[in-house]
Amino acid sequence: MVTHKERVKCALAHTNPDRTPRDFAAEPAVWSELMRYWRFSTKDQVLRHLDIDIRTVSYDQAFFIRKAGSNQSKEEKYHPWKYVNADGTWCDIWGARRKTVTNAFASYEELCEFPLAHAKSIKDVDEYDWPHPHDWDFEQLNSVIDSINPDDEYYLRFRLGSVFETAWSLCGFDTFLENLLLCPELSAAIMDRVTEIHISNLNRVMAIAGDRIDMIYCYDDLAHQCGLLFSMDLWAKTVGRYHRQLFQLARSFGKQVMYHCCGNVCPLIPDLIEIGVTVLNPIQPSAISDDFTTLKQKYGSVLAFHGGIDIQNLLPHASPAEVKSAVHHAQRIIGKDGGYILAPAHHIQADTPVSNILAMYECD
Repeated sequence: MVTHKERVKCALAHTNPDRTPRDFAAEPAVWSELMRYWRFSTKDQVLRHLDIDIRTVSYDQAFFIRKAGSNQSKEEKYHPWKYVNADGTWCDIWGARRKTVTNAFASYEELCEFPLAHAKSIKDVDEYDWPHPHDWDFEQLNSVIDSINPDDEYYLRFRLGSVFETAWSLCGFDTFLENLLLCPELSAAIMDRVTEIHISNLNRVMAIAGDRIDMIYCYDDLAHQCGLLFSMDLWAKTVGRYHRQLFQLARSFGKQVMYHCCGNVCPLIPDLIEIGVTVLNPIQPSAISDDFTTLKQKYGSVLAFHGGIDIQNLLPHASPAEVKSAVHHAQRIIGKDGGYILAPAHHIQADTPVSNILAMYECD
């Protein structure tokens, strides 16, 4: 019998697996709704019921961070490290502050304060209270892996983190984009610090559990619905330099590199392949300029695809039959001769009916 790990490896080797591998990502409200629907008590039960092939450990799980200040409970150690402030806002490990906002369907986290918003010099960046590589301790990594993948049954992904998104979360989006053009040495100093942490973490994680981890996952949203946030030339001179360092390091360990970028990232795909990306997520159907057939024809021999099931219109508003049809289409086109992992084109949102989630994962 084919294991979940073998199924994913087969697909990523661009050969036909016994069925299309599956992955899952959803907002907390969706997890809660599915657990209520099936009367489950854990997320793992949801993943097993949906027959998901991949499990994830992340660099920012509280288990791995010994920086003073966290006031999380023992039950929250699998969640990202945070410090909850008296006003209800909270800071992540980098110091970016978030608050909870609520809409008609659920509550979400939203950035609300940017500690480097007024940085004007390298000195300001150097004097910031940066996390240190020693704030991370991965000695418990194998025990955490044991808890989610005890028999090495599932394909295991290590979530390494972001560069651009982390940097702008400290400065503010507009400010950081301005600095890329007007004060490039300032933006570089910030990305240097972030990348230094990621490189240190990846080296230590590989030393401790490299034989158990199959894929390194990085994420940075560089695009909007219609195109890139900045020119390809500016990307290559700035953010792309850091991506190259991280992706090449991951490849040096013999690992697949999965990269997430929302929006129409199509113009950048050849460059992403050149610097080491082997799996592209989320191939957002409402945003990409190349259709699935074109993407597969252009890049399918060297690049695998992850995602492709629209969360903006299809999953919240279509019928279950329409969802099944879209899934079959993706599997038939992108999944031809392997090279595809079925997944939503981002976290499934709280306005999605359970019936459509069932349709998505029950159609094989």
